[in-house]
Amino acid sequence: MAESKPATQFIIDQQKNVRQSLPFDDRRDFVNAEKGFRGRQDPNVVKNDNDEVVWDNDAYDFLKNDSPDTANPSLWRQSKLAHLDGLYHVTGGIYQVRGLDLSNTTFIEGDEGLIIIDPLTSEETGAAALALYQAHRGTDRAIKAIVYSHSHADHFGGVKGFIKEEDVETHDIKILAPKGFLEHAVSENVFTGTSMSRRAAYMYGAALKQGPSGQIGAGLGQTLSTGTVTLIAPNVDIRRTGEKRTIDGVEMVFQMAPDTEAPSEMLFYFPQFKALCAAEDATHTFHNILTLRGAVVRDPHAWSKYLTETIDLFGGDAEVVFASHHWPTWGADNVVQFLTSQRDLYAYVHDQTLRLLNQGYNGPEIAEMMTLPPALEKTWSARGYYGSLSHNVKAIYQRYCGWFDGNPAHLWEHTPVEKAKRYVELTGGEERIVRKGREAFDAGDFRWAAEVLNHAVFANPDNEIARNLLADVYEQLGYGAENGTWRNFFISGTTELRDGNFGTPTQSASADVVGQLTPEMLFDSIAIQINGPEAWDQKLAIDVVVTDAGVTYRLWLSNGALIYSTTPQSGTVDVTLRGTTKQLTALAVYGPDPEALEKAGIEIDGDTGALDTLSSLLDPGDPNFNIVTP
Repeated sequence: MAESKPATQFIIDQQKNVRQSLPFDDRRDFVNAEKGFRGRQDPNVVKNDNDEVVWDNDAYDFLKNDSPDTANPSLWRQSKLAHLDGLYHVTGGIYQVRGLDLSNTTFIEGDEGLIIIDPLTSEETGAAALALYQAHRGTDRAIKAIVYSHSHADHFGGVKGFIKEEDVETHDIKILAPKGFLEHAVSENVFTGTSMSRRAAYMYGAALKQGPSGQIGAGLGQTLSTGTVTLIAPNVDIRRTGEKRTIDGVEMVFQMAPDTEAPSEMLFYFPQFKALCAAEDATHTFHNILTLRGAVVRDPHAWSKYLTETIDLFGGDAEVVFASHHWPTWGADNVVQFLTSQRDLYAYVHDQTLRLLNQGYNGPEIAEMMTLPPALEKTWSARGYYGSLSHNVKAIYQRYCGWFDGNPAHLWEHTPVEKAKRYVELTGGEERIVRKGREAFDAGDFRWAAEVLNHAVFANPDNEIARNLLADVYEQLGYGAENGTWRNFFISGTTELRDGNFGTPTQSASADVVGQLTPEMLFDSIAIQINGPEAWDQKLAIDVVVTDAGVTYRLWLSNGALIYSTTPQSGTVDVTLRGTTKQLTALAVYGPDPEALEKAGIEIDGDTGALDTLSSLLDPGDPNFNIVTP
């Protein structure tokens, strides 16, 4: 791997300005992040059954030092806080394990057993978190319930590190989740899972070396663990705000917050502990309105309204607020202040973006114009460590106006490669455009250098001079970034330009996730893989009998699209498949391979050649697609 280069004087000067402009002498976050410490796993390294490291928080021990010139001091401070790990006492019977994954897991001690909130990303880190809790609190408490606060993998993927599927029925374990959880948890990780995982590798810096010039964190936590993502389906749906449940003597009052940080999300209050779990709707960062890995644009207007509702419901009563990332805030007044600043942040940026949008400004223009009120600008928890002010403004514009800014010149642009070739010709050739890129780099205009040199690389990816210079540009942009995911994107781009494509170190569509596909989600996941042009003239009809649901689906090709319906259709079918909902998910795992499907317990009746035809039309995603080169 190529060696990192030092920060330029422009970046060094920027870091100095950051140190002088923000209240680094405010140590309240460090006091809160260290409060209630009970012990840590030492070393904080987790391995899988193949002795492969899936989590290593000790690799970030360099964060104990002062911030270097190669890292934004504000992001360094955030990463230093997120690096703190161990078991922490929150209040009463509430304990958290932090620093064993991107997210936290929370233990609620009931009359006899435990309620677990958000069991991390992977089975291995989940098991390590449980072992750490038990090492300090004893092993005599059985798990009575699991609560998924929302539908992102880092909040459910480690569930089998705590319990097994067979435990749920045997021990009557309740698994609570907000309405719509399973659909969103599965669809997000399957339908766009290949693209999302590849981009997530950039976002979390999964292939980067941890260090002052490399990956120092992701703003929301250090990074994602790379272990086994598991999922056990919920058996209790929470459907309305104000709904109450008492499990093992612990009362929970729920607040629904759909389409905020996740499509399916809820907050919950523990009256006997005067403790509020804010899920991921109030954390110590400006969160993403649109995550850089790719997802549906979130609704900041609803987000702010739900936080107002949170304050109305629980403000003044809650004496501590904790979330599934970062550290708690204690004191009734401090809780309200924290929730208010978070609420105002989402409301202000939403409303001001729309104000300027209606004056005719486009997303990039508004992003450059947007400034926060001084009170928010100086609030550490409102800083853009995970969702930047810049990309969140553009996301809000996208939510309301889409990709088109109204300028006809942008309505039918050339593809990046074709555009790049024309820019190179316009400027007088590759040598000249690279020279202009070098001049921009030397002048510290790294944003323009990236624009110019990106055209050079996309016009000719074999131009080593252009590639190496663009890598240098991205590196400097990464050094300067306050946002953790921006830094990781920039330095990941640097790494691939210098060392080649590193692929997708993490995967989202695990066997457990795929195993929760409903028949219709399964068919949708196959339909999006159909190579349309290849299927234009193909005829195909398949019946799928879902034996445990008593439903028959007809699948057929119509003008290159795979269509399905439960309404009886005319005509004969080529082949019929029979199996349970679970068995049929083998189609997503193995594809329409007759031998593999039969091994999975699916009965096949008819012409298996139809399955071969379907298989020949599938065009699955490429987990190694290029990002910084064409």
